Amino acid sequence: MTNTTTDRGFEPIRRANALIEALPYIQQFRGAIVVIKFGGNAMIDPSLSATFAEDIVLLRSVGMKPVVVHGGGPQIGELLAKLGKETAFVDGLRVTDAETLDVARMVLVGKVGRDIVGAINVHGALAVGLSGEDGGLIRARQISDDLGFVGEVVSVDPSIITRLLAEDMIPVISTIGSDSSGQAYNINADTVAGAIAGELKAEKIIYLSDVPGLLTDVTDPASIVARTSVSELQVLIDDGTIAGGMIPKVGAAVDAVRAGVTRAHFLDGRIPHVLLLELFTEAGIGTMITADGALEGVK
Repeated sequence: MTNTTTDRGFEPIRRANALIEALPYIQQFRGAIVVIKFGGNAMIDPSLSATFAEDIVLLRSVGMKPVVVHGGGPQIGELLAKLGKETAFVDGLRVTDAETLDVARMVLVGKVGRDIVGAINVHGALAVGLSGEDGGLIRARQISDDLGFVGEVVSVDPSIITRLLAEDMIPVISTIGSDSSGQAYNINADTVAGAIAGELKAEKIIYLSDVPGLLTDVTDPASIVARTSVSELQVLIDDGTIAGGMIPKVGAAVDAVRAGVTRAHFLDGRIPHVLLLELFTEAGIGTMITADGALEGVK
């Protein structure tokens, strides 16, 4: 028979222990900038979007400075299909003509970004939506004529972000950039997140996706790499262990660490409150990438 009195007594103790476990990490990361790339099913599942927003608000409430960067490939594809417009891909990047660019801007800035801002602002007037075009935040250039208006990051001017963080606001950034003539480009969100984190010298960049972390065998979740370094990752790329679509994502994380970000993380965004599990528990979750020679045991 279950001893309900004992169970009721244990629950407050369990919750108190969780708070005590979180305390040193709250102290450690107070005032730290954390860039979170939000994507995958977590962005299209309403319940996961809601818990993500709660996590972001909690990070801000304990003194951290979260910056959210998001993509929206599935949503762009869905609207293009409704409009009867076919989409072609080259090396995993969507060929983007002028009409497709208009759809991407509308979806990223006008729909996805607004939805994230709205979910966060349920908890107070905290979030501000930005495009990379705003305030010259992301300067871009065309990757190739074959891809059309698909861009790569030339430079990041973080002034508008730092001003918002100084006001305790939460920037939510859509990954549209522009060149010096004002021409807009759609840019890979993983790359943008890494570039922004590097420019801000963030404490962490966290990539949320639909996998448990970095896997040496994509068919085996048990093959997760819990912790690795920049040089170790390069070996995995060179020997083909990391291949295909993971190479740009890993490359963006490595570039961010090389630019001065203390830690990069790959987490499974399908797990409710995964940000809190990674940041505020001893075990952590997912994959952590450090600079070469970084101390063991440091989150």
